Parts: sequence; structure tokens; C-alpha cells
Amino acid sequence: MAESAVLYESSEQIATITINRPDKRNAINGDVTEGLRQAWIRFNASDDRVAILTGAGDKAFSVGADLGDAPEFWKCTPGIAVPVEKPVIAALAGWCIGGAVCLVTFADLCVAADNTRFLYPEAKVGMSGGIITALAARIPHKIAMEFILLGEELSVQRAYEAGLVNRIVPAGQQVAAAREYARKLATYAPMVLAANKRWIGQMLPKGPTERAGIARADVMALELSEDRAEGKKAFFEKRPPKFKGK
Repeated sequence: MAESAVLYESSEQIATITINRPDKRNAINGDVTEGLRQAWIRFNASDDRVAILTGAGDKAFSVGADLGDAPEFWKCTPGIAVPVEKPVIAALAGWCIGGAVCLVTFADLCVAADNTRFLYPEAKVGMSGGIITALAARIPHKIAMEFILLGEELSVQRAYEAGLVNRIVPAGQQVAAAREYARKLATYAPMVLAANKRWIGQMLPKGPTERAGIARADVMALELSEDRAEGKKAFFEKRPPKFKGK
């Protein structure tokens, strides 16, 4: 049986969510996209209070879209695909490219190994889902424009100085360092953390692609709901539907 493209482990009320395609430098394909979406749903429903998002291996957190099976990134982005009010910490090493930068953008904290390298080359290859524009609400405007438009590498040190990264650690220590943050957060009042995250999220500007992704996720949730299936079944059985609100 093939190993899952996304792993979910729980310990000390901390979820560790791992993109698990090290042989492909954790390129994000359809399986990863759905695996991450399901991981955020599981995280919400669990007793876990904090999530660490990382990538398997030491070569890349993720090199972004697998062009052989290109995904829709809104479907796996926390806060877009699935509303997530618990803290999310990104733990990075190696390359973080394209859509993978979007995942980091929507994390609340970020620990990066000293070998981390950021790149957004979409303008060079003629593609973009637009969600990356949320970066301009989180780091200085001119740095975001330089990174997104020019498609040149952003060093981990400059990412730290710009506020995309909270802490730089030696390679191999990024997950352990993220767990230091997570252990603290797991002991704090979860309702307060959720409220503060929600209020801060309301303060951040949302661009058209981010709003469109949230709307599409809402529609998808309706389409996949038990009530949708019950409504269709009741119609063909010519009876009143019995909705459950889920």
C-alpha cells in the first residue's frame, strides 16, 4: 500500500502535518491538495490545539505545484480551503517555491532552517492562482512586489527581516524549534488564541482571489454535505427531505 501523500501525527495536543513526497521534493499534486484539506478538517475536529506544517526530507519544504498534476491551491490553503482558528506553525527547510509560499503566508508563525530558500517564479512560466497576493498584506509592499513580480530568490535572512519568518535555526532543527512554540501555545487558553487569530484575520485585507477561494470552499462544502445528498435522494423518492444541518 502506498504511503499517504500527507501524514498527520498527534502528540501533546500538537498536530504535525507533513507533506510526504520527498522523492518529488514534496511537489504539491492532487493527492497532496486533498490530503492537506482533509488534514485541516481533522485538525479542526480534534483535541489538538496547534498544528505544525512541514515537509518530509531536507531538500525542500515543497517546490510548489507538480506540473504533471497541477492542483488548485485554494483547496489546500488553511483559512481558504477550510476555516482554521487554531494556530498553525510552518517549519521549513530547503526550497519553498510557488504555491508552497502561499501555505507559509497563511501560517501564523514560521520557523525556517538556515538552508531555506524562497522563490516565486510564476511570472517567468506564465502561471499564477493569485493567492500569493495575500503576501502583500503580511510583509512590506515593496518587498512583496519584488519577490512576486521579479521572481528572484528571497534568502531566509531577508525573509526573517521582512517578517515572513519568525526564527532561523540550523538545518534539521526546524521541527523541534516549531514544537517549542507549539508546546507553549498548547497550554494557553484556546478560546483566546482563536479569538485573537480571528480578529487579526479580520484586520488583514483580502484580495479578490482570496475571497473567491473562500467562496468556492463554501460552495464545495455545501456540495459535499449530507444535506445535499439527502435533498437529492428525497427529490427522487418524492418525499420531504430530513436535513441534519451537516
